[in-house]
Amino acid sequence: MKVFITGGAGFIGSHLIERLLERGQQVLALDDLSTGSMENLEPFLGRKGFDYRIGSALDAPLVTECLDRCDVTVHLAAAVGVRLIVEHPVHTIETNVKATEVVLGAAAKKQKPVFIASTSEVYGKGLKIPFAEDDDLTLGATVNSRWAYACSKALDEWLGFAYFREKKVPVILGRFFNTVGPRQTGRYGMVLPNFARQALAGEPITVYGNGQQSRCFGHVKDAVEAVVRLIGTDKAWGQVFNIGNDEEVTIEQLAHRVKAAAGSSSEIRRIPYSEAYAEGFEDMARRVPDVRKLEAFTGFRPRTPLQQIIADVLADQRARKAAND
Repeated sequence: MKVFITGGAGFIGSHLIERLLERGQQVLALDDLSTGSMENLEPFLGRKGFDYRIGSALDAPLVTECLDRCDVTVHLAAAVGVRLIVEHPVHTIETNVKATEVVLGAAAKKQKPVFIASTSEVYGKGLKIPFAEDDDLTLGATVNSRWAYACSKALDEWLGFAYFREKKVPVILGRFFNTVGPRQTGRYGMVLPNFARQALAGEPITVYGNGQQSRCFGHVKDAVEAVVRLIGTDKAWGQVFNIGNDEEVTIEQLAHRVKAAAGSSSEIRRIPYSEAYAEGFEDMARRVPDVRKLEAFTGFRPRTPLQQIIADVLADQRARKAAND
């Protein structure tokens, strides 16, 4: 099987490439390097079964050419990260919606399977915990750019289902919950690599808000395993799946655990949202996935414990720090 990956030079994309090549499969990656990095692709250059293109998922002729050469597409290219989303909502909406439309349009010509990456953000202000795939979505006001990403990815999902129902495209949707691990940077507000970098540098570990908001962090290797299993499961076509770990932790607890694991003397400092983001920024109190559907369809659920995830992120940040010193 040959797999076409948009956003292949990104964090999740590069780990997916690694896993697929390990399985003896071929990969063609596409990335415009706006948030991805050639550094993520370097381990695969010259390796049998791997090829890549530098270009945008908005380029319909290029996407069509790449998709036609492959058996299945994993569409990961997107604007990601809370800071990028809040500061550049136009880029977020255009990139996420238009690129998905381009990929689905190309897939429809040959009826080729597509996995579309979505996000836990689509659950918005939902209060029913844990979040299940068929729960109602509760988003904030359109005047608040905080919800631009959630709305764009929800539209991606509707597009995916529309192409599945109307044009018979084999579509699978996956909602990622706070995927973390090696190669992830804190460039656009990713909390765990930021905490790790701050702890190792002896800087204040900055917790936004009151720190009592809780999240579930899933290891990228678990997320990639879920994707690999889903694209190999025909019965997953026309379905949406939560992809994440259900071990819950508050952000303040996370800061303390990172500090302890790093052996750091950093203080933990709370920063009001009003100082970190634009006025009117909203956050969610809890975000916990129900992963029973994923397990039922694939026989797999993410289980890497948070302590191991923290250790892996710290090791990655130590390596980055040593390389820059």
